[in-house]
Amino acid sequence: MISDRKQVWRIERRRGIFRECVFVVCVFVYLALINQIMFTYSFEKLDVWQKARVLNSNIYLLTRSFPKDETYGLVQQIRRASVSISSNIAEGTSRRSYKEKARFSNIAYASLMEVLSQIILALDLGYINKNEYQNLRPLIEEIGNKLNSLRNYQIQQF
Repeated sequence: MISDRKQVWRIERRRGIFRECVFVVCVFVYLALINQIMFTYSFEKLDVWQKARVLNSNIYLLTRSFPKDETYGLVQQIRRASVSISSNIAEGTSRRSYKEKARFSNIAYASLMEVLSQIILALDLGYINKNEYQNLRPLIEEIGNKLNSLRNYQIQQF
């Protein structure tokens, strides 16, 4: 009797996992179709914005392993700064004057430096290892270079 219950439970668990997998595949197909139909905004075409999104994803994954007592401290701070980078790039592209665009690029760069500082702090505190730091550092430097280039272009235009 007990083995029958276990078997029924295993079968139901497999069905649940299968349903979840089917749902995930359907969502990805739907998003792929939407992306073909939807309008693409100018910031979405920027390589620096796409790299900032990658950095943001990496930061969220990395901070999952931070201690629970840092949930409302360093974790929240670094996640907000990371989101701020791509958000300010997007907001800057919507501005009319190049002076305003450059201002938002500058804010995005400042947020990037804040993320770098916090990553170094996390390394010092032992929340991340040297390998994780060395994996993030080149991406941060690449985004910084691209933001500087974008800002320099925007400054030349006004």
